[in-house]
Amino acid sequence: MSVFQLFDLTGKVALITGGGRGLGKQIAEAFAEAGCQIIVCSRKLENCEETAKGLQEKGTKSMALACDVTNKEDVERVIKEVINEFGKIDILVNNSGATWGAPVEEMPEDAWDKVMNVNVKGTFLMSQKVGKHMIQNGAGKIINISSVAGIKAEPEEVLNAIGYSTSKAAVIHFTKDLARKWAHHGVYVNSIAPGFFPTKMTKSVLEKKGDDIISHIPLKRIGDDNMLKGAALYLASTASDFVTGQTIVVDGGATL
Repeated sequence: MSVFQLFDLTGKVALITGGGRGLGKQIAEAFAEAGCQIIVCSRKLENCEETAKGLQEKGTKSMALACDVTNKEDVERVIKEVINEFGKIDILVNNSGATWGAPVEEMPEDAWDKVMNVNVKGTFLMSQKVGKHMIQNGAGKIINISSVAGIKAEPEEVLNAIGYSTSKAAVIHFTKDLARKWAHHGVYVNSIAPGFFPTKMTKSVLEKKGDDIISHIPLKRIGDDNMLKGAALYLASTASDFVTGQTIVVDGGATL
């Protein structure tokens, strides 16, 4: 097998949550270029429809669906629609996420619940429901999008969002545990922990503290629109067939 074949996703089907914008959209574009069929879903259907239309215009079979990843019935409905249309799900990317910035002593309880529900419960529900299908097929790749915030405790002037940080740490351990449980089924589970990338979620903090944040990154820059694609493609493809339960950190060295 050639090195290019190792990264070929021709004939594969990927479901990407939060795929309408930001990192999810970038991952969708990378998979599509590698020959994958793409389904993007999120609570905001309009963003997903725009992403799916752009992929379709480039020749990729793609679908956009509305989905609340914290709602079991919604998750089950989406998975049923995808399998009815595409026949299978080979790759799942759990990218939907939420955050809430506030000092710990002032963070509202409902804000904590929202962040944990989207980032942890949503990852669990989607993995559980898609995973049953993958187990039946004897194969599958699950990629969870965590964060360096789940690895390193930042000073409050850089990141003051304890719910987000805690949830992303939970995703990293969820990845390890699930990988251990499902390895014998041929289902791989890995995660990516991005550092600072220009997304809607990071826009405010980068506008206020971007120069200071960059000064503490060894590579002296934040991520761009291409820097996450390689890691995602690697974990989705045959190239990573001896890797499971791992977290790839893509952060310019910020966690060193």
